[in-house]
Amino acid sequence: MSAMTALPLHDLTLAQQSQALNAGQTTSVALTQHALDRIAAHADLGAFLHVDADGALAAAAAADARRAAGQALGPLDGVPIAHKDIFVTQGLPTTAASKMLKGYQSPFDATVVAQLKAAGVVNVGKLNCDEFAMGGANENSAYAKARNPWDTGRIPGGSSGGSAVAVAARLVSATTGTDTGGSIRQPAALTGITGIKPTYGRCSRFGMIAFASSLDQAGPMARTAEDCALMLDAMSGFDERDATSAEQVRLHDGTLAANRPGVIGRELAALSLAAQLADKAHPLAGLRVGVPKEFFGEGVSADVLAATRAALAQLEALGATLVDVSLPRTELSIPVYYIIAPAEASSNLSRFDGVKFGHRAQKYSDLNDMYRKTRAEGFGPEVKRRIMIGAYVLSHGYYDAYYLQAQKLRRMIADDFQAAFQVCDVIAGPVAPTVAREIGSQTDPLQEYLADIFTLPASLAGLPGMSVPCGFSDSGLQRPLPIGLQLIGNYWQEARLLHAGQAFQQATDWHQRQPTAQA
Repeated sequence: MSAMTALPLHDLTLAQQSQALNAGQTTSVALTQHALDRIAAHADLGAFLHVDADGALAAAAAADARRAAGQALGPLDGVPIAHKDIFVTQGLPTTAASKMLKGYQSPFDATVVAQLKAAGVVNVGKLNCDEFAMGGANENSAYAKARNPWDTGRIPGGSSGGSAVAVAARLVSATTGTDTGGSIRQPAALTGITGIKPTYGRCSRFGMIAFASSLDQAGPMARTAEDCALMLDAMSGFDERDATSAEQVRLHDGTLAANRPGVIGRELAALSLAAQLADKAHPLAGLRVGVPKEFFGEGVSADVLAATRAALAQLEALGATLVDVSLPRTELSIPVYYIIAPAEASSNLSRFDGVKFGHRAQKYSDLNDMYRKTRAEGFGPEVKRRIMIGAYVLSHGYYDAYYLQAQKLRRMIADDFQAAFQVCDVIAGPVAPTVAREIGSQTDPLQEYLADIFTLPASLAGLPGMSVPCGFSDSGLQRPLPIGLQLIGNYWQEARLLHAGQAFQQATDWHQRQPTAQA
């Protein structure tokens, strides 16, 4: 028996589980049942809002039958994963972690769900998140707080907190998430896993419950860059049902290609092969890594700075060259985001009024009273707060002063990145200023928003961003807590980020560590 198969099934990465399936060392049913058993054993983590045991085992049996019949199968076929409860799924509950959608079942699958289903994945259920993806701690879920498996008294980050917990606790090997202002990268960093937000338009938003339409983007979360690449390769592609979906993408060599599944995998393979042929000992030779001074100033904890600088040194050891760059409008990303995102949320969430679907108040006097009571009962505090902010900045007399100015600054933030990419290929820095805080320790929403300072700029610019584990903090803590390194690329450069992340992980073991309590 190989060293890989001697490991418990949950300790195998997605790629390793795929290899074990292809080698006949396990079955999809065995993998899926093992995942279901672990999900049940660790229900206290609050990762799942719904578990579909019967459907998952049926899908796993079908995958085993395909494999037994000798069909040509992709690398995801038969591997159990789970979806953030922001993606609609046919026949399963989709609530966006809100009382407003309690009991709702979609008649169709989101495009991302359908693409992964076509790739053969086994969906074991729906994952907890902040209500309508609004939050950075997973404390805004209407049903349960997700808990960081490294220290269950601390947040896992958000809004894709359940997705991060499920991977970090080894419940499943990969999950889907969404990133509006950092909701994949931040929880990935705080739980010690890998996550990537692709370029806006790379993945279809059809069937993804909208928060802020010009910012929302689907992406994968897994233990390794390799696993994220396998997931993203299947999730990507043009969708005519999504007006913001890109028909073409620009490859790292400057040529254009159709946006479809398989493109990222081929480009990543080409980058990896070129690196091996050029310099096996220095797979990142020639890569220029921009280090923005604004990401290393006041407000960043000493342990995060130390881990990030050590990670930059490791990138240098792998052949990369560090280049000083500046993103001068970094601080403005917070007010810009918290004007634009709530404005779009107030528009998107106006559909939840109790008329067609979702929650409806039981007692009301007229139509307006039904609207008021339905929305008061169905929405949580953070959702109401953002709707009110959004309605205010879009109202007559304030649109020009707030929303229009924010959009102008958004363009300038994007221009700052393009100026930086004139001298570098990727930008690196912290994901979050600190490690995961204690649950309930932050009661000031404005202070909570400040934690997004390093993830918001890339989201506003529509750029791809990635988080990879790069260290731990144990100063004054009962348990060590993970720290993430953020890599930001130019438009459509996901393969370059994944190549850099994979090279970093082949030289380090931060991504291999796991919470001892979840073993």
